[in-house]
Order: sequence, then structure tokens, then C-alpha cells
Amino acid sequence: MPSTHFTVHTTLSPSEVLTLFTDFGPDRVNRWPNIDAAHFQVHDQGPDWAEVTEGTAMGWERERYTWDAAAGTVAIETLDSNLWGPGSGWRYRLAPAGGGTDVEVTLTRVPRTVKGRLIGALIPIAGSRALGRQFASVLRKAESA
Repeated sequence: MPSTHFTVHTTLSPSEVLTLFTDFGPDRVNRWPNIDAAHFQVHDQGPDWAEVTEGTAMGWERERYTWDAAAGTVAIETLDSNLWGPGSGWRYRLAPAGGGTDVEVTLTRVPRTVKGRLIGALIPIAGSRALGRQFASVLRKAESA
């Protein structure tokens, strides 16, 4: 089961980072580079959870987001995907640090297809670096908004 872990710092407060994760409005596709409009749908949502489909033609997932603002956590569980199986998902821990927030990220993938196995093989090798850069760019864009 491929996984990676990294931490990114932002000047955004923990509540601002949480809002970035949990705003499922139409602008979401503009904030997150790995989501396109054709593969974004909000199925249902409540005060501390949402079920959405996100991704691109290369890889999409139907996911259940759950969050706890007091604990500073966000969990994303893969429900269905063209690449990933049960047990896949993201975990975020938001910790106040240095006038902003340290965001600890853990990604776990359970490949479901040959394409998933090929992409999954790269996660332990380059995942933290590539995904960390991509995530940092999302945060920088939000900081300047």
C-alpha cells in the first residue's frame, strides 16, 4: 500500500486552511489543480462532512470528507475511483505554527487498477516532493487572494 507523508507551512490560519479544504462551491475547481469541472460533483453535505466526486479524466474519486475544526483534522476517504480502492485516502492535521499553520499531510493509496499500481509505485519515491510542491502552490495562491 503506497503512502507518503509531508508537512507544508502557510501564513493562513488553521480556520482559513480548513475553509480552503471544505469549501465545495463552484470556485473549488479554480483553487485545486487536480480537479476539473467535468469531474466535480457535490453529492451531499452536512456541517462537518461532505460526499463529493473530484478529479480529472486521468484519475477521479468519489470521496467522503469529514472534519473536526476543534481538533484541526480533515480526513478524506475514497469511496469509489477509477484508480484507487478501499483504504485509500488523505489525512490532514492543521497545527498553529509561526504565525500561520503547519499542515501535516498523509496520503495512502490502495491501487485498484494497473494504472493505479503504476502511479502508486511513484508515491513513495516522489510523492512527498511533487505533492508537497503542488499543495504549497495551492496555499500560496490562497494566501494572496
